[in-house]
Amino acid sequence: MFFASDNSSPAHPNVMEALVNANKGYTSGYGDEEAMDGVRKNIRELFEAPDAAVYLVATGTAANALALATLTKPWETIFCHRNSHIEEDECGAPEFYTHGSKLTLVDGSDAMMTPDNLQTAIDYTGRIGVHNVQRGSLSITNVTEFGTVYSLEKIQSLTKQAHESGIKTHLDGARFANAMVALDCTPAQLTWKSGIDVVSFGGTKNGCLGVEAVIFFDPQMAWEFELRRKRGGHLFSKHRVLSAQMEGYLADELWINLARQANQAGQKLAAELSKFSEIEFIHPTHANLIFASWSRSTHEKLAAKGAKYNYWPADPTSTGSPEEKISARLACSWSTTDTEIAQLLSCFS
Repeated sequence: MFFASDNSSPAHPNVMEALVNANKGYTSGYGDEEAMDGVRKNIRELFEAPDAAVYLVATGTAANALALATLTKPWETIFCHRNSHIEEDECGAPEFYTHGSKLTLVDGSDAMMTPDNLQTAIDYTGRIGVHNVQRGSLSITNVTEFGTVYSLEKIQSLTKQAHESGIKTHLDGARFANAMVALDCTPAQLTWKSGIDVVSFGGTKNGCLGVEAVIFFDPQMAWEFELRRKRGGHLFSKHRVLSAQMEGYLADELWINLARQANQAGQKLAAELSKFSEIEFIHPTHANLIFASWSRSTHEKLAAKGAKYNYWPADPTSTGSPEEKISARLACSWSTTDTEIAQLLSCFS
């Protein structure tokens, strides 16, 4: 009954097999290997972007921080939601890699920025010239940190505002496949066709060991990213270990099928949990993440039976009323089984 994180799920056997096969013999490194040529070609076709610059790194933090550093100067700001991943879960990495760019936090329910709030933040920025931080970039997390999914229309509205103000746009797609499946759209529709300039295309949370793609739809930004990746210590010499994972991940639409499995598990679990009167949902369940609260006594019962999940936003104090409501996040992954779901649900009975 492991629902703590989709990061903690195993790598898919096809990804492991691709990695084992890539370990045979000698090949060029640093992204010059033949497998990376295939990955680049495949991603360009999937995203309907023949000129896109495609790079691989090992972590989502590196993908986001290096991409945003390429878009944003040190004296500029990155507009993002108050509960975005780059604000809450990356230990200041975007500020570090940009050499000091500020994060301007924009509000909106369920971890989604609203156009009005974004416009207010943009208008407030740089209003008295040299004395202010300047407008830099916009970062959208989809799937959001609260498990919700921005619609294409919402993304298009936000990116239109950004571009009209001279702001480049970034999509944090650590759970890109989950968002795409939830929206029933294409990779192109979720990115450049909706005004996204660069996307962090995640694999680690969806069946890979550790690989993320960074895709620039404007190749003019590519060289700076390459330099930043190298200078930041994220250019692998044995780059084949990244290329092989992405190669196995993309083959035969595995990445889509794994996200569909994770989302279906999340939807099934949410539907079953809604049948228990003590459970209150905190945010809508659009993909594979569930945010809900229930009594301390039930949490204690679940823990005693071996259920694993995360309290949210933090662990509660050790003492309190048995009836006290405590919130939690449950994450389903591609490997979540019906048996695991049934076991967890039985603990609520």
